[in-house]
Amino acid sequence: MALSRNTQMAGAKKATPRFRRNYELATGIMRFSAARMYHKRGTALNKKTKVAKKAVAPVAKFVTKKVGGSKNGGDRKVLVKKGPTFLKEDHVLDTAAKVRRNPKVQSLRKSITPGTVLIILAGRHKGKRVVFLKQLEKSGLLLVTGPHKLNNVPLRRIGQSFVIATSTKVDVSGVKLPETLTDAYFKRTHAKVEKKGEKADIFASGHQEYKVSEQRKTDQKLVDKAVLTAIKKHPEHKFLRGYFSTRFSIRKNQQPHAMVF
Repeated sequence: MALSRNTQMAGAKKATPRFRRNYELATGIMRFSAARMYHKRGTALNKKTKVAKKAVAPVAKFVTKKVGGSKNGGDRKVLVKKGPTFLKEDHVLDTAAKVRRNPKVQSLRKSITPGTVLIILAGRHKGKRVVFLKQLEKSGLLLVTGPHKLNNVPLRRIGQSFVIATSTKVDVSGVKLPETLTDAYFKRTHAKVEKKGEKADIFASGHQEYKVSEQRKTDQKLVDKAVLTAIKKHPEHKFLRGYFSTRFSIRKNQQPHAMVF
């Protein structure tokens, strides 16, 4: 048997009626008066202050110049900014060339200093702890290392927004970095792909595998040796070796905002 709309289900909660802040108590009688609502809305607190407008001097579009000759009127109006007399064949060339601005180098966070242990938040080394060495001049990226012997993190660049700075620090003042460690050092070079033609090799693979150069291996060993020596001089060097070897992770009932890194 179908129930009517007005029939309520057994045990159903009655919905509480919602009223506006100011509603009619009786016909023509409101709960709050107009003066009371004026103060409740906070209109009385909004003080209207008149701000004097700065007088802007009008920029003249024309300049009056004197013209010789009795029949030329004596003077003539000339535009201040004159456009080109003739348009070029390509309308793209008519637009002014854009001035290329130099990229602004990102300022380093106060919590990140040489020797600070950082936690990587993204990428293939996510969760690993690394040592910050220096900030690269051109891009502003951070140069970090694992060391590679402890957690397989090589010398690499990373942005500040992808790391968490910890309170743990290693004295890297004795670590001498090669001068070749710049942005150009980490830039990968891609071999030129041969043009398609009759003599093109159809069985050649399009993907080129990355191979670590001998210079990079030498630089990695040189820097890691100095960083490992600095870790051994730390008073808690035994703890640090296991600290670098384990990944950072958040477990159940652990609140990141309440942690001290």
